[in-house]
Amino acid sequence: MRLRWALIIPLVAVALGLAMSGALEHLSLDKLATRYAALRSAVANAPVQAAAAFVVAYAAVVAASFPVGAFFTVAGGLLFGLWWGTALSVVGASIGAIVIFLAVRTAFAPLVARRASRLLARIRPGLERDGVYYLLFLRLVPLFPFWLVNMAPALVGMRLTPYAFATLVGIVPVAFVYAGFGAAAGKVLASGGRPDLDLALSPAVLLPLAGLAVLALAPVLWRLFAASRAVRDG
Repeated sequence: MRLRWALIIPLVAVALGLAMSGALEHLSLDKLATRYAALRSAVANAPVQAAAAFVVAYAAVVAASFPVGAFFTVAGGLLFGLWWGTALSVVGASIGAIVIFLAVRTAFAPLVARRASRLLARIRPGLERDGVYYLLFLRLVPLFPFWLVNMAPALVGMRLTPYAFATLVGIVPVAFVYAGFGAAAGKVLASGGRPDLDLALSPAVLLPLAGLAVLALAPVLWRLFAASRAVRDG
């Protein structure tokens, strides 16, 4: 019971605080580009504090289920560079995903199951049958909202360890691609140019992720192929 309230109260407070403060309205790539010089200066002056603040903010918005993960990952690459931007994004997103997983499993299961019953019905069979592989696929390809992919495994009874593993591994390629785009955009901004930040959601970025997703499903497809062949030969 204490764990339940320890998760409910902070999550509700964060969600309400972000929604009422209007902070989410400022999370746009254009505004990020406009404030690039000031933000980079802040990171250079206090790199550890800036990195910690970034991770906490990323974890908070993911745990509160706001759909701004892509923005944060691009921002991570823009402000911290490719490698640190990727690492910090993976840590923040993973922490937030684990928090909401635990919250759903201990407190919000009835509410989420009722509100997202149709979407959950489409994800549940794959998660129950193929577990980690299917979750990896969902992490790599945005077929369903990120908040639902964070919550659905808790509703179908997946254990925390495989969930955390699939989340961490599945987030890394996506974070690398988006942080890489952010780092490249940062170089353009530093030289006085103006990158087209809308390209972060272009096919050139999304298609490689789709290829990785197919690889994630390869063991599942092989198992299905082997099963069908065994039935045919039998």
